[in-house]
Amino acid sequence: MAEQQQGDQHWFEGVYAKANREANNISWADLRPNLFMLEWLETVEPDTRNKSAVVVGCGLGDDAEELALRGYNVTAFDVSATAVDWCRQRFPDSKVDYVVADLFNLPKDWQFDFVLEINTIQAIPVAVRNTVIKAIAALVAPGGTLLAIGRLAKTAEQQVKRPWPLTRAELHAFVDAGLTELRFDTFGDAEISTLSLVRFQVTYRR
Repeated sequence: MAEQQQGDQHWFEGVYAKANREANNISWADLRPNLFMLEWLETVEPDTRNKSAVVVGCGLGDDAEELALRGYNVTAFDVSATAVDWCRQRFPDSKVDYVVADLFNLPKDWQFDFVLEINTIQAIPVAVRNTVIKAIAALVAPGGTLLAIGRLAKTAEQQVKRPWPLTRAELHAFVDAGLTELRFDTFGDAEISTLSLVRFQVTYRR
């Protein structure tokens, strides 16, 4: 497993390093906040006053910046040092605390009122996915909320290449880790419909 973890770290860092600060070389970099997250924020209208938030696998920082604008005290981390440096360059006056951190070895005292996970788990091999889900669940403070967004597979046979979509059975690991599922939604998406996949959005509470 240690070799797998190290390989994943090198893969993410390699993608960002090879991009050479050109966002169009990062397939998942939209340079805007995630639209599903924005809709959730507008619908739920969470209380952000004096609340902490963490963005898992922050990429180029757009989601983290949006949460900070809405009043959260935001920590955003990525395993890629290049990605984190890129965030700091893009947002030099940001209130977000951008940190290099590894999901397999997070600080033990990290707990947050709001945890945002978008498309990170699906980029991690199935063999170590349960470990990652437990690590993300542990970030949710008592009374806190986790919003997770990604691709959903109907069967494990659809998990053939990166990004490997999640199954409902895999997502249940969040419940096994002590969270309560509040709402689960799926959405059609032209980008992935030809793969017989849909996007999911699920909210948990501790």
